[in-house]
Amino acid sequence: MSFDNTQNQQQNRQIKLASRPHGTPTSDNFELATSDTPTPNDKQMLLRTVYLSLDPYMRGRMSDAKSYTDPLQIGDVMTGGTVAQVVESNVDGFAEGDLVVSNSGWQDYSVSDGEGVLKLDKDMPHPSYGLGVLGMPGFTGYMGLTDIGKPQEGETLVVAAATGPVGATVGQVGKKLGVRAVGVAGGAEKCAYAVNELGFDACIDHHAEDFAEQLSNACPDGIDIYYENVGGKVFDAVLPLLNAHARIPVCGLVSQYNATDLPDGKDRLGMLMGQVLANRLTVKGFIIFEEYGDHYPEFLKTMGQWVESGDIKTKEHQADGLAQAPQAFFDMLEGKNFGKTVVKVADVK
Repeated sequence: MSFDNTQNQQQNRQIKLASRPHGTPTSDNFELATSDTPTPNDKQMLLRTVYLSLDPYMRGRMSDAKSYTDPLQIGDVMTGGTVAQVVESNVDGFAEGDLVVSNSGWQDYSVSDGEGVLKLDKDMPHPSYGLGVLGMPGFTGYMGLTDIGKPQEGETLVVAAATGPVGATVGQVGKKLGVRAVGVAGGAEKCAYAVNELGFDACIDHHAEDFAEQLSNACPDGIDIYYENVGGKVFDAVLPLLNAHARIPVCGLVSQYNATDLPDGKDRLGMLMGQVLANRLTVKGFIIFEEYGDHYPEFLKTMGQWVESGDIKTKEHQADGLAQAPQAFFDMLEGKNFGKTVVKVADVK
């Protein structure tokens, strides 16, 4: 089953959760559907999706396991952040043609009462950045590093998925604050980009057989901040290198999202808790808009200036057409993307 790749206002194309994945998601877990375009009431606005964000947290929403938010139900439209354009509005502060960041999900059209919707500059050259470096991922990287990581000049920062939207933000902001930034990424091309374009001091390919040894050599003074968004073997290599009073902001564990059981091998929880105690580690998980939502305007102003000046760089991995969202989602979970994954659903009008 497939969609016509052209958006039209008479028909609302949707991608829904058809079944819960066991392990790695497949196309069978999604249903492509169409419905009538919704009509806003006298307190709502109609939004037309232009760009769709694909993010690792979506894998968790497909599961019915207990988490920080309710799971999707079978038949629900897949959740997701979007850059959308206002088609018609009965909401104060929003007018036809406005560009906004919303949570419209994997569909062409949605209605909103304006809650949680953020207005973008209609003339911004890259509206999709509102889903990446200027949106939730960039905000996550910035606040997790500055508020939990508390970087001090001369310290060593390690971040995995270093060329993704969160990791790239963490490394670049860290450099602005005077730390030694060591990235971890999958493959020579991504590592070269992290060093040569993003300004990391070093980047280690986690596919290398001697990955742990290379990471140790890149951190001769140990690790003061480990920004955790991957988990798995990266954390295994980081753990023995952590310095006393190291800080670990935790925003994701993408390496574990498709796991159906605990990892093989000995139970390492005792070793981890021993390190937490002996080194007085700070380990703090956070959900960005729950803890830091009131800081977003301040972040947007600061990061917007850095992006405009070229101090902070970003890279996108863009898929074309709503029907490509499932495959782009699979690729992202497997690390085949290079940069922030977005789906271009339609043009800005």
